[in-house]
Amino acid sequence: MTRGRGKGGPRGKLKERVKTARGRKLSSTRWLQRQLNDPYVEAAREAGYRSRAAFKLIELDEKYGFLKKDRKVLDLGTAPGGWCQVAVERCGAGNVIGIDLQEIDSIPGAELMVLNIMDDNAPEKIKAALGGPVDIVLSDMAAASTGHRQTDHLRIIALCEAALDLAYDVLAPGGVFVAKVLRGGTEGEMLKQMRAHFAEVRHAKPPASRQDSAEMYVVAQGFTPFDRKTPREY
Repeated sequence: MTRGRGKGGPRGKLKERVKTARGRKLSSTRWLQRQLNDPYVEAAREAGYRSRAAFKLIELDEKYGFLKKDRKVLDLGTAPGGWCQVAVERCGAGNVIGIDLQEIDSIPGAELMVLNIMDDNAPEKIKAALGGPVDIVLSDMAAASTGHRQTDHLRIIALCEAALDLAYDVLAPGGVFVAKVLRGGTEGEMLKQMRAHFAEVRHAKPPASRQDSAEMYVVAQGFTPFDRKTPREY
């Protein structure tokens, strides 16, 4: 399985047009047109990745260097599996666990679990599966778009908060948290908490993230564990 084509990402190609839109909704035609002319879609197919999103993780890792050999990785919202594939490539087989609410096809080198991260016993199940705390928590989770920017923003933030809450329970000292947010970044209170528990917290938009998309990613590195039972001042 090959990796991305350098920091510049996949090259462009001649633009293709959808030959006919008969019987197809305008939104579907636009989506198909975009897919046909998206170099990352073609590159993902050539590399054997299950989604173009694999290149977002590759580009984030090229910039921040958090996916290293033998690091334990937890991938939240794994389906269809692009991020999980990249994590296995860069951290090694047996070091990656992918979690989703639905079953997905197996990914060589990764353990997949159907699990709700909101379950009280989720942290213990995860640590048991990997034999202890994890070094990296990844979350590319996204709620279905409503088309209303503020509503979509709140839904994404809620998923990011849930992923962060789990990360607090399963991350090893010095751990890394990477999660999808929307333009405007993380909410103030959550960002304040992250800065209290991670040495570095930054926002990034990898080249593979479509320019017309509001998605961003928060990359937090250098986790300091804390006693969740003891109230803290931020």
